[in-house]
Amino acid sequence: MNTPATSTIQKPFSSSDRQAGRHPLDSIFVPKSVAVVGATEKVGSVGRTVLWNLISSPFGGTVFPINPKRSNILGLKAYPSLSAVPDPVELAVICTPSPSIPGVMDECIATGVKGAIIISAGFKEIGPEGEELERQVLARARKGGIRVVGPNCLGVMNPIGGLNATFAAGMARGGSVGLVSQSGALLTAILDWSLHADVGFSSVVSLGSMLDVGWGDIIYHLGDDPKTESIVIYMETVGDARAFLSAAPSRSS
Repeated sequence: MNTPATSTIQKPFSSSDRQAGRHPLDSIFVPKSVAVVGATEKVGSVGRTVLWNLISSPFGGTVFPINPKRSNILGLKAYPSLSAVPDPVELAVICTPSPSIPGVMDECIATGVKGAIIISAGFKEIGPEGEELERQVLARARKGGIRVVGPNCLGVMNPIGGLNATFAAGMARGGSVGLVSQSGALLTAILDWSLHADVGFSSVVSLGSMLDVGWGDIIYHLGDDPKTESIVIYMETVGDARAFLSAAPSRSS
């Protein structure tokens, strides 16, 4: 049985030289355009909440709702598929049922999507059928060079940049702490507390099942972020222990 653990990795204040060009996870944290696959106007749905969060806190990019049954959602023109979007999509936030997601990933490959956040559940936690779906999704992600957060996650926030690609109740305050959690429920509780305690974050990440992006990726990304001075992690499983042990010492004080 895995024991939940909380770890804080401090970043040296002098470490602010970031390599030229975009970081491999910038397509997730600072995308130029976002498509919400499974966007809907149904009140209380994940697809509606994610879309509303994205348009309520402008991040400087374009948002495309994807729904084959609607031509307009929350005042935005909707598209039946990713391939129907006339402009490049950098990040896809996927809220559709798990059996549909391998097909969505095929569309992501075909249209040049660089990052995906899979909010949907229904993967390895349901048994062999879900494990096979994960295998199919990961194979497609590797084929297309797409970095994936999730599945079964709350999403990703960049409060300083204005990105709220989550189905949380609202946007966190900006700050200098990177918050990363496998547990969406705990993350939600911390976000609720932080608004009352006036605590801010540079990034908020719900990793979920860590199909692709894991601890090492996130530590390296936040460690290279000049706005992040410390990283707080709630960990239930280590996953790729080698990547974690490699990343943590290089980003600790």
